[in-house]
Amino acid sequence: MDTSFKDLNLNPQLERALTKLGYKVPTPIQLKAIPGLLEGKDLIGIAQTGTGKTAAFVLPILHRMVEKYPRKIRTLVVAPTRELAAQIGESFTQYGEFLKFKHTVIFGGVKQGKQVQALTKGVDILVATPGRLLDLIDQRKLTLKNVDFFVLDEADRMLDMGFINDIKKIISRLPHKRQSLFFSATMSPQINKLAKSLLNNPIHVEVTPQATTVELIKQEVFFVDQKAKEQLLLKLLKHEHLTSILIFTRTKHRANKVAVFLNKNNISADAIHGNKSQNARTKAIKDFKTGKIKVLVATDIAARGIDIPEISHVINFELPNEPESYVHRIGRTARAGAKGTAFSFCAAEERSYLHSIERLIKQNIEVMDHTFHSETAKNAVGAAAKPAPKQRGSFRSKSKKSFSKKFKPKHRFKRR
Repeated sequence: MDTSFKDLNLNPQLERALTKLGYKVPTPIQLKAIPGLLEGKDLIGIAQTGTGKTAAFVLPILHRMVEKYPRKIRTLVVAPTRELAAQIGESFTQYGEFLKFKHTVIFGGVKQGKQVQALTKGVDILVATPGRLLDLIDQRKLTLKNVDFFVLDEADRMLDMGFINDIKKIISRLPHKRQSLFFSATMSPQINKLAKSLLNNPIHVEVTPQATTVELIKQEVFFVDQKAKEQLLLKLLKHEHLTSILIFTRTKHRANKVAVFLNKNNISADAIHGNKSQNARTKAIKDFKTGKIKVLVATDIAARGIDIPEISHVINFELPNEPESYVHRIGRTARAGAKGTAFSFCAAEERSYLHSIERLIKQNIEVMDHTFHSETAKNAVGAAAKPAPKQRGSFRSKSKKSFSKKFKPKHRFKRR
């Protein structure tokens, strides 16, 4: 017989919230993590978004927290992106509905006034992105000296985004005596080193082997020349069964370009990436969730943490250069037992990326026959199967030439 949430002996008010939400049976990571966390142990969890890992730490933290006055920050959760921070905050709202704890979420990209106001009133739980958290600490708007519970979520993405030094600064400001939880989708040597510096004799929970694909996802690859990708996309999106589509690109520029192209062809779309304001990103995700737009185009970092159950298709307009990112991308579909489909467009210069992906997932992705099929892309090898190296010679010669002339600092380099 399956273990139910009742078997975990959680606070009755948490059980009440779970019943209201219709949750009866814990996911594998919840079942493995919650008992040890209730005992106060540190934890390292290898899990991707969509496995139920947020509830795996929110529930035991709420269970173990003791209400004290005046309100001080006793739980700190640090997440890499604004979207993930907002979703974690929403989880504290849902699971803690019948408890009296107060929480707030802080992140950059918006004015800090309202966030500071919430902190001034007093909160028990703080969910934050690293940059804004350190800014407010430096301004003496908050202190971490009372933290009992610390969660570092999606640590691998933190490192990808260059937050390692910020994380070390945050950790240095925490009390030595605390319960620490560390989550990552992958476990590189650098991640392992960070975990060891943070945790004390942790329990280790891994719900699936690292970088494995969801069995319910149908994966298909379309070999296509780069210049024909937009027309292929347009043809696919005209099929009625493609109802809610998340498209991935490698760059912000390409994400914008694809969204503009789709809108010009009467397919409602929007793009999210790091250059978009927080309000624009929030609106785009809301429009996508409610069905106002059919397509959301995203970069890997912007999409991290987005958990939308109804995504029918993921389309890799550009294959990622890291095979693990492919696994994260396609995992956005087939949520909660539903089936999903992942299409990947592969041009000649992406052939080596596809080879790395298939080697990681230990399977050959089904090749689709279509109007724009490219044998050149399918059979590319060697240098033709990789992106062309960046041309730097012209810049060097230009720089060399400039030094032979009279030195003019204002014409030397442009900061981007």
